[in-house]
Amino acid sequence: MINLKHYGYKESTNKTPNNTNTIPGRITEHQREKYTVITQYGEVIASLKGAYYHSASQRADFPCVGDFVQLQYNQSGESRIEELLPRKSKFSRADFSGHAAGYVKTVKEQVVAANFDYVFILSSLNADFKVNRIVRYITQAQQGGGQPVVILTKADLVDDYIRPMAEVGRAAQGVDVHAVSSYTGEGMGALAQYLVPGKTIVFLGMSGVGKSSLLNALMDESVMAVSAIREDDGRGRHTTTHRQLFMLPSGAMVIDTPGMREIGLYDAGEGISIGFADIEELFLQCKFSDCGHKTEPGCAIRAAIMAGTLPQKRWERYNAQMQENRFVDDKAAYLREKREAYKSIALYSKSMKKR
Repeated sequence: MINLKHYGYKESTNKTPNNTNTIPGRITEHQREKYTVITQYGEVIASLKGAYYHSASQRADFPCVGDFVQLQYNQSGESRIEELLPRKSKFSRADFSGHAAGYVKTVKEQVVAANFDYVFILSSLNADFKVNRIVRYITQAQQGGGQPVVILTKADLVDDYIRPMAEVGRAAQGVDVHAVSSYTGEGMGALAQYLVPGKTIVFLGMSGVGKSSLLNALMDESVMAVSAIREDDGRGRHTTTHRQLFMLPSGAMVIDTPGMREIGLYDAGEGISIGFADIEELFLQCKFSDCGHKTEPGCAIRAAIMAGTLPQKRWERYNAQMQENRFVDDKAAYLREKREAYKSIALYSKSMKKR
């Protein structure tokens, strides 16, 4: 029998299931419509019950890797997921349907992983290193309830990684930053503080940043294939094709995810406030409560920028994230209202037909 507590399951924090004939489990892999779930009886293959597709109000309500679920256990065949248990954390991104902000038709929440403690945001120290991208990942990680940790990979391929570490540190105040090499082992010892039994870490980053190499190093065996990056721009090919949870020798767990070219912020207001708390504290010091932070007298933001205590780039990053988050919130609210309107029309039409 497997003890699910080793996989982070806590009965005290999970509600009593609606169906008492089910058993708990944790999703360790998801491919198309099939789930691999670890239970007290070992790993089983499961699918969602048919009614789930009608009862789930949105895409985010469907289970993902890391979720705890209740399922009807089938010893000789496919088990069936009956219920999604409450999440303590989740990493979401905006899933845009369209190519440009002005032409986006739908904005949906896509949950990438759930029930984690740490978010390892990986970025390689090559030509594709971008601080703005890292900060966006941090914002969404903080919004989802996880502790972000920035991992700068391939430290053995650069002469100086102290400068980019300092650059990320200035942009992401209060977030731990580590430079590591999965090949030489440099910096790997510093990660031990996060690899605690029962804790879950989710790996995030674009293709080619070394997620698979780092996972292999932490597993002390080759569990994921590693692809070479393109020499011209330092970008990689997709090695991980689906999300999967691995149990490390230390007793910690890692959720590996496919590389994401871009990260669309979703409902990230709280995450922005956490990541840019210094800026929002300055708002309280402005002379006018409706200060636009442009030419108004007594503006604490402009004063901090002039004094050098608030970097101009940090102010620009804050504004860019707020603008994107407002767009997503407005678009999502519009779509919710549109769905409700259609639902009301459908119910009215149905009632008229009965007369």
